[in-house]
Amino acid sequence: MAFWSTNDVEPKRNFRFQVQITGLSDLGAPTDILWWAKTVSTPSFDVTEVEHNYLDNKFYFPGRVSWNEVNLTLVDPISVDAVQLTNKLLEKSGYVVKANEFSLKTMSKVKATATAIKGMKITIMNAEGFPIEEWTLNNVFIKSAKYGDLDYSNDDLRTVEMTVRYDWATCDNDDTQFEPQ
Repeated sequence: MAFWSTNDVEPKRNFRFQVQITGLSDLGAPTDILWWAKTVSTPSFDVTEVEHNYLDNKFYFPGRVSWNEVNLTLVDPISVDAVQLTNKLLEKSGYVVKANEFSLKTMSKVKATATAIKGMKITIMNAEGFPIEEWTLNNVFIKSAKYGDLDYSNDDLRTVEMTVRYDWATCDNDDTQFEPQ
């Protein structure tokens, strides 16, 4: 039965979500929840295939799972500076502006996933604010950031576009209703 033929079923809505990056409050943000997140792509994956030829037939077998990048668009507020937080995450990942040729520190996965972004969750909520689906990204690090374009003829809000990479994701969407945060 389709959801529009009954009044006791509601579809998930694209505008009921929140993004949480654990560790932002350590960098000066008032909370780990990105209330300034404008858009976020949910995790997705691809499965490679292995082809096997036997006589005059071809058979296909599933191969490796590869998780795709997640893209975020953040509004850049003044009071919680998204540009400054993004730069701090990059520094916590181990990036150092080279003062001279003897500066040998560099980025590492350990620093990026344990010190900078300690965890990332994307939560989809129902109309009452209860989580109904929660994606947890594991071993997350920033892959790219774009600090927006400035334009005198445009009165849109300034945004920061960020791409994050992760090793795998899990989804919790059982029938248990959580308390709203």
